[in-house]
Amino acid sequence: MEQINLDQETISWLLSSSPWTVYRSLSDLLDQPDDNHEVRKAHQDVLRHPLINNLFIELENWPQPAIKRHNDANHILHKFVFLADIGLTVNEKKLQGITDKITENQSPEGMLHVKVNIPIHFGGTGLDQLTWILCDSPSILYALKKMGVMNSRLNSAADFLAGLIRDNGWACTAAPELNNFKGPGRRDDPCPYANLISLKALAQFPEWKESHVCRTGADSILTLWEQRKKHKPYLFGMGKKFARLKAPLIWYDILHVLDVLTQFEWLHTDPRLIEMLTILEAKADQQGRYKAESVWRAWSDWDFGQKREPSPWITFLAHRILKRVMQFSH
Repeated sequence: MEQINLDQETISWLLSSSPWTVYRSLSDLLDQPDDNHEVRKAHQDVLRHPLINNLFIELENWPQPAIKRHNDANHILHKFVFLADIGLTVNEKKLQGITDKITENQSPEGMLHVKVNIPIHFGGTGLDQLTWILCDSPSILYALKKMGVMNSRLNSAADFLAGLIRDNGWACTAAPELNNFKGPGRRDDPCPYANLISLKALAQFPEWKESHVCRTGADSILTLWEQRKKHKPYLFGMGKKFARLKAPLIWYDILHVLDVLTQFEWLHTDPRLIEMLTILEAKADQQGRYKAESVWRAWSDWDFGQKREPSPWITFLAHRILKRVMQFSH
């Protein structure tokens, strides 16, 4: 318990909150095994919870609706990713049909398809189409692999994704049929968000996690942090808005970035990472609890959907991030 710098009162608080926070806190903070009675109970409580069941119902509509805005927090893509984040797997009966439906749509290049609608004035067709863009499809790959899906299509998608890396990270890239679609930035720059979720996806593949590909992607993020006062590629800044704590992990912000970067042991002494971790630590109250500093309106019914009181889920995420680094340093 001392190792994760949480007092007993805060631990009790986490373990009396939402089932998904209880489930992940027992597993990831307190290192309880999957066959532990409390872990099994928390898992079942997650599956029975109305908010979770609402997500299952929405996912039955996959791949509708089409994505029109990549940070649309209400889109089922991000809700599917959240189910992976809270530890649900393909073993759940409610997910098996959904994961099968998602994996059946794959591009000739190897990337998994999502349905998007790119307006004509952004270089698209204005029509719904199954295709891939590097600011959406890696999230699908991440969630499927995190859920334990065993499918050769995931390996081919990961291989193709890894092959897109450049010397400065992943660029804004899209399927050939999208006519060289590119976001609002220079072609030579990495796209910070595409880079983040591509790195997040490949971190789930043991054969890629320690590779030069992930090292390049991670260094790209840390270099952008280092240059944040003078460089904002594709309009992604790393200033005050970036530093606000926000869940679930959907967009390009400090909690999402740290959750990805701290999965790599070889980064734990990097001064740029430590600088970000120091900012995170300073946001805790005297009991080690964290509040949401920005919220997604689509998630207003969840504990992290308000800014008045500390959020158990954000508190869990912060302490899991800090625990990883403390584990790596011993």
